[in-house]
Amino acid sequence: MKIFGSSGTRGVAGEELTPEFVLRVAKAAATVWDADRVALARDTRTTGAMFADAAATGIASAGVDVDRLGVVPTPAAVRYCEAAAVPGVLVTASHNPPEYNGVKLVGADGVELPVDRLERVEETLLAETFADAAWDEVGDTTHVHDANADYVEEMLASVDREAIAAAGLTVALDPGHGAGALTSPGFFRELGCEVVTVNAQPDGHFPGRDPEPVEGNLDDLGRLVRAADADVGIAHDGDADRAIFFDERGDYVEGDASLAALAARGLSAGDTTVAAVNVSQRLVDVCEEAGATLELTPIGSTNIITRIRELWAAGESVPVAGEGNGGVFFPDHRLVRDGAFTGAKFLELLAERGRPVSDVVSPYGGYYNVRLNVEYGDQAELDALLEAAESYAAAADARPTTIDGHRLDYGDAWVLVRPSGTEPKVRIYAEARDRNRAERLAENVREALDAAR
Repeated sequence: MKIFGSSGTRGVAGEELTPEFVLRVAKAAATVWDADRVALARDTRTTGAMFADAAATGIASAGVDVDRLGVVPTPAAVRYCEAAAVPGVLVTASHNPPEYNGVKLVGADGVELPVDRLERVEETLLAETFADAAWDEVGDTTHVHDANADYVEEMLASVDREAIAAAGLTVALDPGHGAGALTSPGFFRELGCEVVTVNAQPDGHFPGRDPEPVEGNLDDLGRLVRAADADVGIAHDGDADRAIFFDERGDYVEGDASLAALAARGLSAGDTTVAAVNVSQRLVDVCEEAGATLELTPIGSTNIITRIRELWAAGESVPVAGEGNGGVFFPDHRLVRDGAFTGAKFLELLAERGRPVSDVVSPYGGYYNVRLNVEYGDQAELDALLEAAESYAAAADARPTTIDGHRLDYGDAWVLVRPSGTEPKVRIYAEARDRNRAERLAENVREALDAAR
């Protein structure tokens, strides 16, 4: 697909992503869906209202009514689509920097569109075979005001509220000025937790930190955990479909470690879990111990969702899945990454164990992760970088995996190099039990790519 990457289509607002383009994407989707109504939602980005207006125009011009949800987390929008049995257009760039925005498409079953459906939308867009409504058949607009409240109520009914409340937990929460600022503080308070917050004002300029919940952006949350003597810290990205944790000492918890802890609790013998090709050895170890099967996909929620649906069709049980970036699926609840729900499931785990976060995740420590980015300017430069990555992989004394880019397994460590699906970057991931080993593996790849310029 040229337009839709691993998680929709994204770009810098006003450059790669324009109102005209968003209008055409929404109009193409409305044409393909053959639906009477389409839900439309956005996150807090400063360009969100503009792009949502453009999307609404495209949908209405195809003769389809628009349910405008306003600013909601992605999982809240997905819940609405499933409950109302309508497809959806989500204007969000998730974890990308503030200047980015994007479009994600969701089916009437409340699941992101699979690759084949996205390709149909893309074909319609490129061929400009849009549905064009007559002047008296254009779509109407309805403003929906309860999507966030309904989302929170459903989550409260889907977790062990009594056990969490009985644990008497203090939660330090950082919604990162994103859509989760409208839902997560109230949700965790309704669970019986004492909640203290930072960056909890919805603001598309993201003044407190960038939207991506990586360690370098979360110093304020670590300080808040220590100042408030909180039991756990929870951070979201811009559309609140991720949850990253801090322990009771205010120390960052690797997303791969929290995913492994949640998977160990949720997986049984005969189950299957799905993760991306940058999967940590932590999850591999959990699956081996539980007697569960691990399936790998290219990076991105679209690919994981597609594989989960295929496994369901084959009668497989997939109770938990996800990536080490904080994007976790609990498919039996809903097939969407959900930061607040993931946070609640982690609180269930703390309540069940009666132990601090540091103890709960300690079995999944001992690995060091490094992530580097190599930026490029144009397609020719990207091609040169990818050619260098292929040559490096061919010469390496390691077991290769080419599901998405080049993953090289050395037995005691691994490194992965692949182009980002949302930004002009080639990403390098490495993991090892020795920090210097992980850093050297990543640096060796970066040096090979830099030499190709």
